[in-house]
Amino acid sequence: MNTPSSTTDTPPPPHHDGPSAISGKAVRPGDRIFLGLSRGSGIALLVIMAAIAVFLTYRSVIAISGDKANFFTTLDWNATGLEPKFGIAVLAFGTVVSSIVAMVIAVPVAVGIALFISHYAPRRLSSPLGYVIDLLAAVPSIIYGLWGALFLVPHLTGLYTWLDDYLGWTGIFEYGGGAARSLFTVGILLAIMILPIVTSVSREVFLQVPKMHEEAALALGATRWEVIRMSVIPFGRSGIISASMLGLGRALGETMAVATVLSPSFLINASLLDPGGGTFAQNIASKFSEADQFGQDALIASGLVLFVITLLVNGAARLIIARRKEYSGAAA
Repeated sequence: MNTPSSTTDTPPPPHHDGPSAISGKAVRPGDRIFLGLSRGSGIALLVIMAAIAVFLTYRSVIAISGDKANFFTTLDWNATGLEPKFGIAVLAFGTVVSSIVAMVIAVPVAVGIALFISHYAPRRLSSPLGYVIDLLAAVPSIIYGLWGALFLVPHLTGLYTWLDDYLGWTGIFEYGGGAARSLFTVGILLAIMILPIVTSVSREVFLQVPKMHEEAALALGATRWEVIRMSVIPFGRSGIISASMLGLGRALGETMAVATVLSPSFLINASLLDPGGGTFAQNIASKFSEADQFGQDALIASGLVLFVITLLVNGAARLIIARRKEYSGAAA
């Protein structure tokens, strides 16, 4: 009588040979085609970005070499004179200041709207409201510009007066009268324009929060706000940063709306409420049609600065996201 063996024989692991073996390489024709298209698309994008950078740099070198003034500190733009003198100090100041004003206004409001749609509003209200917010992103910028020039500018005088009464002592909100065609008005208009972008991305991020996180917080006795503060916002922090950078990208490069509302002048005012100022995109749009070959090169040089600023902003955002990813809850 045979006794059972004390050890159990285990079958050898399966061995795959030939094209059906599981590996990291594409083995089917469809896989090879998809891999080639994906890789080609990525390479094409890098080539296009490099070509843009080379073109901007080449034309910018021609312009800067012929500039009779300091390109970075000059408060003037006269690229068509016998002695061209132009600089980006006013344009850089106006672009950065108007974008900061837009972000300070838009990001808190957008995050609040996204939280309301995703965690507070009933379903019958959240869907239509989300649709309306998404629809705002499709409105052309010239429509925003016309609305800002014909409606927003005349109705901001009261706000300007109130800011001057209570915050005018700071010098930043000092108002001397006149039309509200200033960088602060531009910032408000840009905030309205980037609001749907930041809201839509933030809302989708908040909807991806694992329900187990929220239910665990509720089981521990947390209120709805504590659930949002401890579970939803930490999980979506990187998404909020990404949404903000998308909105900032539009604010930095907005052209027609800014050109319609702003009263351009090459002055740097201490007060945000004083008319005047300028941005890179607005200056290019207003001067490109009347510029000669060298004037176009000068405008391209200013476009290169805007290109570099955009790359630096997005690079900084990626670093922030990478450093905070392990604390965001996204890996849970």
